[in-house]
Amino acid sequence: MIELKAGEARLGLLPDVGGAIAYWRRGAMSFLHPVADPHLVAQRGRAVGGYPLVPFSNRIAHGHFSFEGQEYQLAPNFMGEDNVLHGNGWERRWRLDLLADDSATLELDHEPPGDPVTQWPFAYRALLRFDLREGGLSIGMMIENTDTRDQPVGLGFHPYFPRHNGVRLGFSAQSVWTSDDRNLPSLRVPAQGDWSFEKMRDVGDCAIDNCYAGWTRSAFLRWPRLGLSLTLEASDIFGHLVLFTPPGQPFIAVEPVSNMNDAFNRHGVADCGMHVLRPGEKLEGHVRMTVATC
Repeated sequence: MIELKAGEARLGLLPDVGGAIAYWRRGAMSFLHPVADPHLVAQRGRAVGGYPLVPFSNRIAHGHFSFEGQEYQLAPNFMGEDNVLHGNGWERRWRLDLLADDSATLELDHEPPGDPVTQWPFAYRALLRFDLREGGLSIGMMIENTDTRDQPVGLGFHPYFPRHNGVRLGFSAQSVWTSDDRNLPSLRVPAQGDWSFEKMRDVGDCAIDNCYAGWTRSAFLRWPRLGLSLTLEASDIFGHLVLFTPPGQPFIAVEPVSNMNDAFNRHGVADCGMHVLRPGEKLEGHVRMTVATC
């Protein structure tokens, strides 16, 4: 465990658990809610408040995709599904590269065949940079293609926010993908009616597990009974937002991501968000979360 400090703010990091955040708190308020998800076997039962999604976000249908004429099959990594979820960065141990009182950089090298090919068949290097301030947290992400061939990639971050004290959520998006019975994209519909968070609203006990497209790269959370708010801002590469609000659970996930769900099998979708990196090329972005009283 690594702990960063900035004034009264504290950030716990778990390099050995997929580069995850253990906690982020200031005084009595935890801005991330630690979750031990038994479906994520590689997290070994550890409760995490957020973790990186690299080299892709969300699902690849049945763990299978084709790229530049080659077929690839990944091993399932989420209990109860044959889909593959969230890349493999969360399954790996990251190295501490740089450390200061209020910042840390973690690094991961994935180098098949020494590292598991069925986790991801291409070689890459990834960096995570955490900068803690008393009023917020910035997370920088980078992936570099260290292979000798082109590779498809995506990036994202999966934070769990506490679902208490009447939490409200607001963001603007153009559309949302409905899901089929395999939790894969089905139809693209306007983000209107029950899908809309254009006007900040109570999360309540709504049940959403869907990917939004065309969002403005800003989302807003408010805990009105505590008089606290959080603004989430993301770089342009994060063109999609996954919203996960499981009923009866004490958390919600608001995930800025580069690619739509199952993007590597959705080549016909112009804005699917899959990036192709040539050898030596990089993809990077930032997620910034700012807290304030309201």
